[in-house]
Amino acid sequence: MADSTSLKKKSLTAVVWSGMDVFIRQGVQFGVSVILARLLTPDEFGTIALLYLFTGIAGIFIDGGFSSALVKKQNATHDDESTVFWINLAMGVLVALSLWFSAPWISSLFGYPILIPLTGMLALSLMLNAMGSVHLVLFSKRLDFKKPMIISSVAAVTSGILAIVLAMKGFGIWALAWQAVVASLVSTIMLWILSPWRPAFIFSIDSARGLFRFGSYLMLSALLDIAYCRIYSLLIGKFYGVRELAFYNRADNTKQIPADVLSKTLSRVVFPVFSAAADDKEKLRRGVRQVLRGVMLINLPIMFGLMVTAEDVIHVLFGKKWLPAAEALEVLCIAGMFWPLHVVNLNVLKALGHSNLFFRLEVIKKIIGTSFLLAGTFYGVIGIAWSQAAFGLIGFVINAHYTKIYLDYSAIKQIRDFLAVLFISALMAITVHFAESIINLRVYEALALQVTSGVAVFFVLAAIFRLQVIIEVLQLVNRKTAS
Repeated sequence: MADSTSLKKKSLTAVVWSGMDVFIRQGVQFGVSVILARLLTPDEFGTIALLYLFTGIAGIFIDGGFSSALVKKQNATHDDESTVFWINLAMGVLVALSLWFSAPWISSLFGYPILIPLTGMLALSLMLNAMGSVHLVLFSKRLDFKKPMIISSVAAVTSGILAIVLAMKGFGIWALAWQAVVASLVSTIMLWILSPWRPAFIFSIDSARGLFRFGSYLMLSALLDIAYCRIYSLLIGKFYGVRELAFYNRADNTKQIPADVLSKTLSRVVFPVFSAAADDKEKLRRGVRQVLRGVMLINLPIMFGLMVTAEDVIHVLFGKKWLPAAEALEVLCIAGMFWPLHVVNLNVLKALGHSNLFFRLEVIKKIIGTSFLLAGTFYGVIGIAWSQAAFGLIGFVINAHYTKIYLDYSAIKQIRDFLAVLFISALMAITVHFAESIINLRVYEALALQVTSGVAVFFVLAAIFRLQVIIEVLQLVNRKTAS
């Protein structure tokens, strides 16, 4: 019982620090992106977005699933950690060189010569990240997110200021490239300064084999996921141009701001916590249920609210030149509603050690998702957005099927646990939408009215329907404060 209480306290502390880390980093990056969106053109953002698929795949190859394997292995030794470090470093150099030599081909694929030096810059950023990956994993494994919060905040602020200065001085797309490189450089240097861990000059074949058996499936799964999530940049950039890609990417990034705060906080905390509770299925099921109810309480009203205020949000934050992104944002918010559900259910499989099943599921889902994506391409950028929304629902049902098998927590039971929040959030969105259409205000005033009235309506409805999950969350916070 004492171990359970200690784990719960560590988990709550980790959630707070991890949430602050992601919130501050995402907040700074978002603030910088708002300023850069007004200084740079959609074409410049669209051009660098063409590389996201390639750099995303390269980043997964560098890690190789070893980071998750280190987290999963409760008794990992210094030899294990050092082995992973040298593997990541070697892969970082190899992948960076591969990207560098592939740059002319990438450039000819899209017809933009500037992609050659840009690819080299982003390859350098990936290699720098590889040098600090193990340090970051060990912080996560200890549920220590205070130092990573400091590191990511300093890196985001430093790189963001540099990018803004470069953009103001007319460096254009290079402001975005230098932002990525400097963020990686500062982050890696600070990880080495603030972490006492140092690699030994040891490479264990047995350790690499053992970790790879678990991590390889996660690496392949991550490759499938990043390829699917980023392939839109290839399709839109190739068939509709960098300008349309910029608008879609702006919509997707805006939707991902609240989704990333939740999902990245969850991913960094729940996997170590779920792994520690993996031997007690009943305790794990209670934890999964509590996490899911709490995260959907936050995610659903945000996604519904963002959906009905999409046009005003884009106008106020990024300016009128970005308004074509609003329609895609409205649709992508539907996909965003399902995102935390994917994170929770997939971390259950990882925590229980089923990385091979995790991979098989990813193959099935990505085949389905890719067929949706290709079909959506025939209907333009909005068709691609709708394919993401449809896949969000189907992917959740597939993931939840195995949570039902292992924890007796099916998709129906999960939906039942957040159905009240879904209903109240939808009512809030409808109310806000009609209120805004009746009252004729300037865009800034309209957005302020929508946000304040949406929050007020949600809590009034929650009080009327006596939303139980709010009471549970408040009780949990009070117990944490009292302790």
